[in-house]
Amino acid sequence: MRLHNLKPRPGAKHRRKRLGQGESSGHGKTSGRGGKGQTARSGSSIRIGFEGGQMPLIRRIPKRGFNNARFTIQYLPVNVGALNVFDDGARVDETAVRSVGLANGRGDGIKILGNGELTKKLVVVAHAISASARTKIEAKGGTVEIVARKAPVAKAKD
Repeated sequence: MRLHNLKPRPGAKHRRKRLGQGESSGHGKTSGRGGKGQTARSGSSIRIGFEGGQMPLIRRIPKRGFNNARFTIQYLPVNVGALNVFDDGARVDETAVRSVGLANGRGDGIKILGNGELTKKLVVVAHAISASARTKIEAKGGTVEIVARKAPVAKAKD
């Protein structure tokens, strides 16, 4: 087999829809844009939820109640199986997990989950841990420490 013999798998490549190539092509005349009007024009677009000036559905529906989503705690999940990258007897905390690249982005802390198998004895320091992860770590002779997450900074009143 040589490079010039390689071909994509059957069905992997689609031919491009050729618009405006005559009536017999199936995409002639209006080229899939329907009739006349705003959506048939080039460069025109209507924002999501716009209903032609009618009061949009999202504004017609009454809004009620309190939404707690703003105050939820977002942990960065790390599976037990991923902790095998650390040396035997190592202290695994948030900075160590982030430096290895197991947890990225913004979050309120690290949560250790029980997916995978642990092969090393570790000292795990996390903000939260699942019950199955705790049993797997302690079964290998490791220890688990729970750290309280940082409290949000209250704004000072004048």
